[in-house]
Amino acid sequence: MSTTEGQEPTPTMARLELTLIVAATSKVGIGLNGTLPWTGLRKEMAYFKRVTLRSGEGRNAVIMGRKTWDSISEKFRPLGGRWNVVVSRSMPHSPPSSDDGPEIASSLDAAISLLSSSHGTSGKQVEKAFIIGGAQIYKAALERPETKRVLLTRILDEFECDTFFPIVLGESGVGEGSAVGWKRRPVEDLRAWTGEEGVGGTVEEGGTRYVFEMWERD
Repeated sequence: MSTTEGQEPTPTMARLELTLIVAATSKVGIGLNGTLPWTGLRKEMAYFKRVTLRSGEGRNAVIMGRKTWDSISEKFRPLGGRWNVVVSRSMPHSPPSSDDGPEIASSLDAAISLLSSSHGTSGKQVEKAFIIGGAQIYKAALERPETKRVLLTRILDEFECDTFFPIVLGESGVGEGSAVGWKRRPVEDLRAWTGEEGVGGTVEEGGTRYVFEMWERD
């Protein structure tokens, strides 16, 4: 695995736009005991895969913390077809196991610099960069100007959680508290950005209801 230290983008280094993708309850719960509080949401997982994979001539990247990486089954990691970057100061260094990575960055700054300044092991330019968890990485990303949108799967049923998304994206369609300035976009905008033409309305799987949303910052 390779590492990089954070650096400011140079005039020839484009600033990479960041998109957070997360499933959360209306009380912003996202995790319990290091895993998802809900099970069996296969359509939601398929949506995550399609959205984070879909790109044009470039390639997408997924940025995650060490705990999120560890929570993924070994047979599914690195996440195929995407450049995997793990933010960790303690993860052992070894060569990337495939063209998908993982690469190691000591901080979110370093991860962004890595993706902005190079083509990665695949030799393809990064097209979209997704922050996929956990809570600390989400928090750090939300403090950065590169973070432009949140793809939220709003879980409409409540679950016991011990890990929470850092900001409240209210059901009213406007951010609350520290999320002032964030607004939910029309479903047509969600479809256009993700390429998911069929999204819209409430989905139910195994007794759990949820809806796909896209939020952007003013």
